[in-house]
Amino acid sequence: MNKQHLQTQLSSLSLSMFRKDFFGIYHGSISAKTESNRFLINTKEAVFDSIDEKSLIELYFKKDYRWNQASIDSRIHFNIYAQISDAKFISFSMPPFTTAYSLEHNIISPKDYFGHKEIGSITIFDPKQFDDWYDRAESEITYYFQTKKTNLMVIRGYGVYAFHRDLHEMAKQLAILEKSCRILMLDTSKNDFNFD
Repeated sequence: MNKQHLQTQLSSLSLSMFRKDFFGIYHGSISAKTESNRFLINTKEAVFDSIDEKSLIELYFKKDYRWNQASIDSRIHFNIYAQISDAKFISFSMPPFTTAYSLEHNIISPKDYFGHKEIGSITIFDPKQFDDWYDRAESEITYYFQTKKTNLMVIRGYGVYAFHRDLHEMAKQLAILEKSCRILMLDTSKNDFNFD
């Protein structure tokens, strides 16, 4: 796969997701599988509105010194790539409406047409306590994807993991999910102020 083209794609999507507040200054991760045993991922210092070749690092499945420079989420991305052959692109983001909605609900059931047709209902995963979440995350996230047969995982109070064979389809699903959660929250707040 052409690495320069992949870098351009990841950079473009990162900027778009940063502008939508899905990524923070140093918060989030995005990657692309380059070979059967390698993937490109953002570094720890990556700023998502200006991803370039210095902000991305290629990691081999066999860990070496480069893993020290890579995103804190690298082990999670590695586990997904190693166990799910359909995963060609992975992102971890924190879309504000989806994350906020996850705090008070157990299921996302979109009421809008696109959310209903494109993503359907999503069970929100509860990580229980955050103290040891990063120790458990790599195995629990991959296990969730495999058992639920889905490519979107909303984690209560944490964010959204997504993978796809196509980068644009992954971005589209995340955008639809966020819009659906925004509509659900607006609908809920409207009902809270309904005095009829």
